[in-house]
Amino acid sequence: MGDEAGRDDPQKTVTIGVPRETRAGERRVALVPKVLGKLSARGATVVVEAGAGAGALIPDEEYTAAGAEIGDPWAADVVAVVNAPSEEQIGRLRSGQVLIGFLSPLTDPQIVQKLRGAGVTGFAMESIPRISRAQGMDALSSQANVAGYKAVLAAAEHSTRFFPMLTTAAGTVKPATALVLGVGVAGLQALATAKRLGARTTGYDVRPEVADQVRSLGAQWLDLGIDAAGEGGYARELTDDERAQQQQALEEAITGFDVVVTTALVPGRQAPRLVSAAAVEGMRPGSVIVDMAGEAGGNCELTEPGETVVRHDVTIVSPLNLPAAMPEHASELYARNITSLLELMLADGELTPDFSDEVLARSCVTREEEGS
Repeated sequence: MGDEAGRDDPQKTVTIGVPRETRAGERRVALVPKVLGKLSARGATVVVEAGAGAGALIPDEEYTAAGAEIGDPWAADVVAVVNAPSEEQIGRLRSGQVLIGFLSPLTDPQIVQKLRGAGVTGFAMESIPRISRAQGMDALSSQANVAGYKAVLAAAEHSTRFFPMLTTAAGTVKPATALVLGVGVAGLQALATAKRLGARTTGYDVRPEVADQVRSLGAQWLDLGIDAAGEGGYARELTDDERAQQQQALEEAITGFDVVVTTALVPGRQAPRLVSAAAVEGMRPGSVIVDMAGEAGGNCELTEPGETVVRHDVTIVSPLNLPAAMPEHASELYARNITSLLELMLADGELTPDFSDEVLARSCVTREEEGS
């Protein structure tokens, strides 16, 4: 089917393929039935691989009821994925196709090179510019919200202490204290979730301009006197002197908290080390660290990415791909991001990306006409 899908209907000439994700532990899917109406209105037919939505508990029948076809997604004009395709999957693509997903252009540039060699036009969701008109396409933010929420639930599960203050006949139990290191989207969601659970919350970031956002969530601001604001809303890499200053100050501060959630990342680089082994040793027994930067090496010196370990009687949790642990809502949010991007390219059943558009220009990591 593929190229021929929808070709008999002049109002539906573009096909969008949705493969089943094959990465270990991945349960999300790139498009959900709820968004198919918007794509159909633009003249697109969606072709879904059998079982693509199973991890997110979406049966094939829900896709067909929403107007999708079950077939070969890799033959479609546009292929929408969550994770970058494998080498075998790239081999199934043809010149002139469009691929949209998390393509890892900074952390795995070989993927982009292989797509370029295959003549595929690739749009990386992590390269969407963080500007007002692109907020609906910002998949990094939508998935970070899921991850920040889930990270605090993991902390509560492993904590030996209550999060909220409890007043009982046996006396009053003080609320847990929680520190979130790095207050981007994931960190702010972590602060909000910890607050809802009743913890006393504190946020820290090397960008002092986010202090007001932290306080707006009812949290305290940890001020270490460092300003490392970078471009595009991200933090820049610290100098050696700044890193030493931060390390010493954090070691002293961290020991006073029951829960520490770390979210600090620098795009395309190793995650900064914020929690030293000495800081872990200084924490109270029974404390918990949830390191959300495990896939980039971790913010804690004792982190073992993907594992839960106990060091100095402190539990260190480093879950990978947290959004996949909440596949239903994570997929729904991601599908809205993908759909918003596609709406920039689709008109009357034709794929007409305008590369003078800042959003498309900056998110496009390889184009067919570039050649090899």
